[in-house]
Amino acid sequence: MNDAPPSGTVLTVCAAGHDVILDNVGASGIDKRPQTGRIQVTELGLVTDHVVDTKHHGGIDQALYAYSEREAQRWAEELDRDLPHGWFGENLRIDGLETTDAVVGERWEIGDDGLVVETTIPRTPCRTFASWAGEPKWVKRFMARADTGTYLRIVRPGSVAAGDVVRVTYRPSHGVLVRHLLAGTEADAEALSVLLSHDGLAPKVHREASRKLARTVNF
Repeated sequence: MNDAPPSGTVLTVCAAGHDVILDNVGASGIDKRPQTGRIQVTELGLVTDHVVDTKHHGGIDQALYAYSEREAQRWAEELDRDLPHGWFGENLRIDGLETTDAVVGERWEIGDDGLVVETTIPRTPCRTFASWAGEPKWVKRFMARADTGTYLRIVRPGSVAAGDVVRVTYRPSHGVLVRHLLAGTEADAEALSVLLSHDGLAPKVHREASRKLARTVNF
């Protein structure tokens, strides 16, 4: 019997070194590019990254964005185009560890330089992502698939590099997944109620869960 904790690998660390100008949107930091070497991570994310729309992106509870290699490849096949690392606006492309199906509040130790992160909320696609993708009905399709990846808050700063092992060191007992915060089904509503009954949630998690629960119940 294998009792080893779940783990994965950071394939690439990505950051926006410049703004990209998108039609009907303007400047955006969605154009993330692979970084070389070890990159320092503070409570606000990669020191080499920057956020243009600080109202909706970034901040302590969305310091990093992680996306699954498995899901990225699935999209590449469906769209029949190359989707390089960073195309989804992710900071971390991760292989071997699911991101949207992480338990809300679970903690990952990344690499050996002390970096510890905590899963918070799913990524909600917006018109910036739609303009960047250039695919028909992209927001609707991305949400329908519902493998949106997860945002991360920084529990302990450190550094990160491609090749780092990602180890799950803690999983809350409530069992509510990041996916449940997308909300839309009765099962999601039940999961959100369970989540909100637990103390110690990151502020953005609590706000998002409360908002989505109210919307689901009133649907």
